[in-house]
Amino acid sequence: MQLVYQGKTKDVYELDDGNYLLKFKDDVTGENGVFDPGANTVGLTMEGAGKAGLRLTKFFFEKLNQMGIPTHYISADLENVTMTVRKAKVFGKGLEVICRFRAVGSFIRRYGEYAVEGQPLDAFVEVTLKDDERNDPPISEDALDMLGILSKEEYKVLKELTQRIAGIVKDELAKKDMELYDIKFEFGRVGDDNHIALIDEISGGNMRAYKNNRRVEPLELERLILG
Repeated sequence: MQLVYQGKTKDVYELDDGNYLLKFKDDVTGENGVFDPGANTVGLTMEGAGKAGLRLTKFFFEKLNQMGIPTHYISADLENVTMTVRKAKVFGKGLEVICRFRAVGSFIRRYGEYAVEGQPLDAFVEVTLKDDERNDPPISEDALDMLGILSKEEYKVLKELTQRIAGIVKDELAKKDMELYDIKFEFGRVGDDNHIALIDEISGGNMRAYKNNRRVEPLELERLILG
């Protein structure tokens, strides 16, 4: 297999059959040693974070596949901390799609003049460009269309999938008395028909969850959901 890309939290390899292999790392995003799913840098290393992230990703992707929701997931190897996926074409140089149920993190940093910390939000969908140099700027539906990154029809699909998948994750967390504040997804075009599918991962490192008004860390979140 051939190394295609070295990311912050996982490396990507191309297999001989054209599929991709994702190798999960123990690195998580954050700043100054504090975990932050919205950060652009690796903030700390948590032993076991890679395997925990893969276990949770496997759980959610297999659930989504059973529900007929399009993903790139094929299989996972927990022992080697790898996941086999279908090849996907990202939008532009990559987008991140956030679904927010409460106002925290960068939402408050931007809109604190109008919002208060923890304010309920109605599954608010926000798209940002993956661009570390420009600090992942938010981008609107119109701009995505005008810049040729994502058509308005594709944006509608993206938004509907984001809210549906986030709702499934939120309901799963609620079963364990946790509340999902926000979650970050990535999508791409998959298959000969270039349909939009969820890619990357669904793990504790991509979401903010709270239990009894206390932030649940990624490793604890995986333990609470999967036991």
